[in-house]
Amino acid sequence: MNGYDEHDAYEAAAAPQVPLSQRALAARPAPYLDDLNPAQRAAVEAMDGPVLMLAGAGTGKTKALTTRIVHMLNTGRAQPHEILAVTFTNKAAREMKDRVGRMIGNAEGMKWMGTFHSVSVKILRRHAELVGLKPNFTILDTDDQLRLLKQLVTANGIDEKRWPPKMLAGIIDAWKNRAWTPEKVPSSEAAAYNNRGTELYQQYQDRLRTLNATDFGDLLLHTVTIFQTHSDILQQYQRWFKFILVDEYQDTNVAQYLWLRLLAQAHKNICCVGDDDQSIYGWRGAEVGNILRFEADFPGSHVVRLEQNYRSTPHILAAASAVIAGNTGRLGKTLWTEEKDGEKIRLIGHWDGEEEARWIGDEMEALQRGTRHMDPHSLDDMAILVRASHQMRAFEDRFLTIGLPYRVIGGPRFYERLEIRDAMAYFRLAISPEDDLAFERIVNTPKRGLGDKAVQNIQRTARASGMSLLQGARQLLADGGIGGKGAGQLRAFVDGMDRWHIATLQPDYNHVELAEVILEESGYTAMWQNDKTPEGPGRLENLKELVKALDNFENLQGFLEHVSLIMDNQTEEQGAKVSIMTLHAAKGLEFPAVFLPGWEDGLFPSQRSMDESGTKGLEEERRLAYVGITRAEALCTISFASNRRVYGQWQSQLPSRFIDELPIAHVDILTPPGLYGGGFGAAAPAPRLEERVASADVYNSPGWRRMQERSAQRPTSQPREAKNTVIDLAAVSSFTRGDRVFHQKFGYGTIEGIEGDKLDVAFDKAGLKKVVAGFVMPADQAHDLPF
Repeated sequence: MNGYDEHDAYEAAAAPQVPLSQRALAARPAPYLDDLNPAQRAAVEAMDGPVLMLAGAGTGKTKALTTRIVHMLNTGRAQPHEILAVTFTNKAAREMKDRVGRMIGNAEGMKWMGTFHSVSVKILRRHAELVGLKPNFTILDTDDQLRLLKQLVTANGIDEKRWPPKMLAGIIDAWKNRAWTPEKVPSSEAAAYNNRGTELYQQYQDRLRTLNATDFGDLLLHTVTIFQTHSDILQQYQRWFKFILVDEYQDTNVAQYLWLRLLAQAHKNICCVGDDDQSIYGWRGAEVGNILRFEADFPGSHVVRLEQNYRSTPHILAAASAVIAGNTGRLGKTLWTEEKDGEKIRLIGHWDGEEEARWIGDEMEALQRGTRHMDPHSLDDMAILVRASHQMRAFEDRFLTIGLPYRVIGGPRFYERLEIRDAMAYFRLAISPEDDLAFERIVNTPKRGLGDKAVQNIQRTARASGMSLLQGARQLLADGGIGGKGAGQLRAFVDGMDRWHIATLQPDYNHVELAEVILEESGYTAMWQNDKTPEGPGRLENLKELVKALDNFENLQGFLEHVSLIMDNQTEEQGAKVSIMTLHAAKGLEFPAVFLPGWEDGLFPSQRSMDESGTKGLEEERRLAYVGITRAEALCTISFASNRRVYGQWQSQLPSRFIDELPIAHVDILTPPGLYGGGFGAAAPAPRLEERVASADVYNSPGWRRMQERSAQRPTSQPREAKNTVIDLAAVSSFTRGDRVFHQKFGYGTIEGIEGDKLDVAFDKAGLKKVVAGFVMPADQAHDLPF
């Protein structure tokens, strides 16, 4: 019927009037949509209201996100300056802008595309006076921040050794991540930093304002504060930003979450892209709950799941999905692919960590040559992903030995790390007192109260008499040229070097134990034990790995020569290289062949993470396993070692609990000859790994024989501790709780409990042990031991 319809006329009048120009734009062809799968297209075209793009690993989320921006512009829904697009890294922001630019010709009009912090800087410079700053404020780097905090700690008469400024920096950063200004810090946090945390936080913020400066955390904190206290400013930005897009939403902290929620309240057109299964940064403030609560935070939201994977084979996806299914705190999705099945996940157990490194090195060479049933692979196609950086040492040593080129991503090579170079400088000076370069590196590391003037005096004295710097320090002390606190600490350093040098001259000295003593008595180990930054525990683990490496050499001299030679042979030649990195550093990357070593309980999942965070920590570790598996495109190999040496002592390892979460149908078990007495066929029902290990005949393996040979070569000067299971309650120990002691097998530790003649000692390297009092001595007497 072509006549007038009163109902249609009423509906037309009541409907929002869309300008003709926008209708015409929306009717234009959109060829960029043709290359999207149905889920991606649904995410792109869902323009109105809040949208959560739940994007699994390798599902093309960056493509969907950038296409969504192009679609907004192409349909006239927004002008470039009306779109706010934020991500976490400058690299991701550049990639987003480049992709949009290639699709529309020019992305220069996208003024509000960048990282959270870069966008916050733009806003803050416009309104700096509202938080007591001038528009030309400076942003302090980490060194300047620590220097300022150190001044405040000193001015307040606080012992830096007990309460390091780095610890305070970490506490303040965590508070800023939660958007807490000093007056908002809750009473439950009041005990931080010896009950002085909030007081010093306020002093720190006052000092920053005096300097017209901010630190990195202030950029978001100040912006949130402005939005919360000046509604007119907030409304201005709410009007401007018609559409908000957020990448990696699962990694947002509380401050970023508040920042986004405040800006999205007007138009409510916020699209968050993320994957709750890849939230692995809880240790730096990320809150996985932000993405889990999205539908509650933004009522009426539309959730689109991107589940078609374009990276990995079905076997790899099945394994990753089975592992992550063990987490309860997740929104849930199932990855799938149209790719062929390919290789199953390969699972292999080794006798020890050295055998694991040797096997992986050999396997990589075989893949490179194409001697397996696969086409040849470039070394660039291969990666080793470890849970902790100290695991890299075994692989680096092996690759240097066989001449396999490699790169470490996300950090320096093992022997180039700060703590390793410092420790080796101590060893060098103990062996060669004339090593002035080593002396200069460590004379004030850890801090010994020696300023630049004192060090210059040592250098002048040494040059004037033609002696080494160590001799110069000894001479200056004898002449009274250094006084105060620095003199006492320098004397202890010089005496220690003399003592350790004498020990290296003994024909049968135990170089592993000497290395432990040097690091303990010099205060170097304690320096990192007192370091409360996130890097501190990792540096301690690296030092433990360094000491473990010494066991493969006859003495310190041989070890140092080995390191010098391999480092000298390292060249930055061009060409393909194997990548070695931590699982955290691997997020966002992909490789055709991935090796995941060290899947052992306590190492992965990390015991420290579980101890500190309980179930929450375990779930984050499981997400880390999911990230590791999904980095592989075609070949994924998981391995573990039945034994590892910790400070020269063999410890049995249990396979990671994540191994038994792998689906049997998608796993091939590889058994090297002699390890598990014949292995297990893929066709047979596979028992639990623990059962296979328990029934295995490992005593004829090469690893077992190698361990026996090395044990026979070790000095036998250490007394064996008698097995005394009866506690003599009548005995009275000469020790008290809190005393530092030394045990010839377990090293240094602190007494935590006393029961008769038995001591509960928390050893720095071996953990909590119950030992007989007669087998330990005060730590300050340990230097009298014969080596």
